[in-house]
Amino acid sequence: MAYSMSDLKKGLKIEIEGVPYRIVEYQHVKPGKGAAFVRAKMKSFLDGRVLEKTFHAGDKCEEPNLIDKQMQFLYHDDDSYHFMDTENYEQIALSKEQVGDASKWLIDGLNINVLFHNNKAISVDVPSIVVLSVVQTPPNFKGDTSSASKKPATLQTGAVIQVPYHILEGDSIKVNTELGEYIEKVK
Repeated sequence: MAYSMSDLKKGLKIEIEGVPYRIVEYQHVKPGKGAAFVRAKMKSFLDGRVLEKTFHAGDKCEEPNLIDKQMQFLYHDDDSYHFMDTENYEQIALSKEQVGDASKWLIDGLNINVLFHNNKAISVDVPSIVVLSVVQTPPNFKGDTSSASKKPATLQTGAVIQVPYHILEGDSIKVNTELGEYIEKVK
């Protein structure tokens, strides 16, 4: 299916010259003189680059061949991350570049979505909230009861986030993976 200028909107996935993009910003411009056009900022699924493009009335772009598959994270070695399809048990490996910042939240057995373009895995999408345990954080100090105060904590994945002072080593916490922030302690 081909998209025309009037179909474009924020969040739409399109393909230009064989590269899949997601529209992150969109502005419809109707100048006083001349034809209307759309100015869009798009982020590439392949390398994360942001491209700005102007679309005019006759311009067309294609719908990319993108498929989301639920997979389970198995493990990572020196240069790749290994995932298993939960339906047919096939395994794939993705590079550090393909996994990107999602690597900070991956724990063994976590179910995630892997995005495929033309049957080739290109990126991963972790859940927006994960439960991780704290492996290192400074001890509490008597009198530190202010809820606004924070201290650094290293999680089991190696990520470092700010947590309230009442969080101790060994505690399990919920983390917002989109913002990299502490949500709450898991009881």
